[in-house]
Amino acid sequence: MKTPALGPAERGEALARMADRELDVLVVGGGVVGAGTALDAATRGLETGLVESRDWASGTSSRSSKLVHGGLRYLEMLDFALVREALKERGLLLERIAPHLVKPVPFLYPLKHRGWERAYAGAGVALYDAMSISSGHGRGLPVHRHLTRTRALRVAPCLRKDALIGALQYYDAQVDDARFVTSLVRTAARYGAQVANRARVVGFLREGARVVGARVHDLEQGGEFEVRARQVVNASGVWTDETQALIGERGQFHVRASKGIHLVVPRDRIHSTTGLILRTEKSVLFVIPWGRHWIIGTTDTGWDLDKAHPAASSADIDYLLEHVNEVLAVPLTRDDVEGVYAGLRPLLAGESDATSKLSREHTVAHPVPGLVVVAGGKYTTYRVMAKDAVDEAVHGLDQRVGPCVTEDVPLVGAVGYQALWNARARMARRTGLHVARVEHLLNRYGALTEEVLELIAADPSLGEPLTAADDYLRAEVVYAASHEGARHLDDVLTRRTRISIETFDRGARGAREAAELMAPVLGWGPEQIDKEVEHYEKRVEAERESQRQPDDLTADAARLGAPDIVPL
Repeated sequence: MKTPALGPAERGEALARMADRELDVLVVGGGVVGAGTALDAATRGLETGLVESRDWASGTSSRSSKLVHGGLRYLEMLDFALVREALKERGLLLERIAPHLVKPVPFLYPLKHRGWERAYAGAGVALYDAMSISSGHGRGLPVHRHLTRTRALRVAPCLRKDALIGALQYYDAQVDDARFVTSLVRTAARYGAQVANRARVVGFLREGARVVGARVHDLEQGGEFEVRARQVVNASGVWTDETQALIGERGQFHVRASKGIHLVVPRDRIHSTTGLILRTEKSVLFVIPWGRHWIIGTTDTGWDLDKAHPAASSADIDYLLEHVNEVLAVPLTRDDVEGVYAGLRPLLAGESDATSKLSREHTVAHPVPGLVVVAGGKYTTYRVMAKDAVDEAVHGLDQRVGPCVTEDVPLVGAVGYQALWNARARMARRTGLHVARVEHLLNRYGALTEEVLELIAADPSLGEPLTAADDYLRAEVVYAASHEGARHLDDVLTRRTRISIETFDRGARGAREAAELMAPVLGWGPEQIDKEVEHYEKRVEAERESQRQPDDLTADAARLGAPDIVPL
């Protein structure tokens, strides 16, 4: 089965097909849950459409901690069911669904108290491992181990000697969250789903009390059209309440946004062979290996300002630096920070004022006939949320529909990945690329690496690294536009690659080179190239300015100084 591209022509065809026929299921929202829902529905044989108002994963699903984990701290809350479910999903992702994208990562938990803490924390981590193994999908990860202070400092020399009396080390997994969502979307398209980004739902179609589709505005080409569907699934995350308001009725539940920010620093600023997990007064703080970088996060504070572009304030950055510096022998400063990003968690609103206490579990509802709403949850359990949403939608279809099969459906790039990984030295000799470059491609595209290499074979200049971001090849920018649905420069520098957070200039120096590579694919002339670069530079400056502000209100105002390239 051929893997479809998500280029400009394919997007146009998908919109035309959605407008031309009645779908079984229309999914609104192109984050991890929406993309997962579209894949679930398509693999049950349903005529499926997926629309996203901005770029794939442009909201919460590109701004997470990049972890696939069971939620070790939820054991302390006695939420065993959530942890067990998440650990099973973690194992499936590692072993079967996306082994090219989801990788094991070790974490060190420093112990500060003698006696009781090692027994208490050790029992929790032992239970975590046992639940993982009992799920039937956790045997690929090493089990935890107890370390003395001396051994802990050998694996993490960055730690202050007085910051620990010993440690525990355990394993979880990580993922490039935005790339994972793009792979989900392409997999859904492979099984027949019609998918289009930059297509905004502006209203729902109704016949009496029943929702029978949606009005969609094409933000790229202009124009509004109707998509009729027997069931519509609202998977719009933190925008759930706003999307629900389009039907003019109160929802059965509400979603609160919790802001989490992350810092990115170069790998040489923290001398360690393992990630770190640290307790704070509110939650936990992670220091996560990320290629040639570290990700430090996160915060957990309420947010009721602009949802499209949540802003990190100076106070947020100071909070993370202060807490991580409590354990580092060589403290980090503002000058060490390459990148900063902020995201919003969609939490089910409850009685608690503290967002850290709101539910991470998800809810599915059928508020009016023809409309299903799914909200809440964790990135790791997206597949379970998608299954529950489609199960609910199927109740409204007067036909027999098969059960969920996504547990056994690998994402595009997964099949054949291990064989290509084993042959990476031979691939390097064949292509003339360094084996490290081939490994980089395989861990981003899996078996689809061959498609990227075909671009290089046709134009050898694409095998050169980007001038201002040499972790990435020029071919990857072209491939993002031709195959992965990137429509604008921001899509490439922020989500298809991570140049916007992995370079001190936030990608500004490489913006024009990337735009010129995208231009032939997307039909841009010199004027559009200039517009894309100018927009990106304004975005970078607005984000920098917001990060100098003392609080959320002023940070939000500064970030809104840069308009979207495609106004919503």
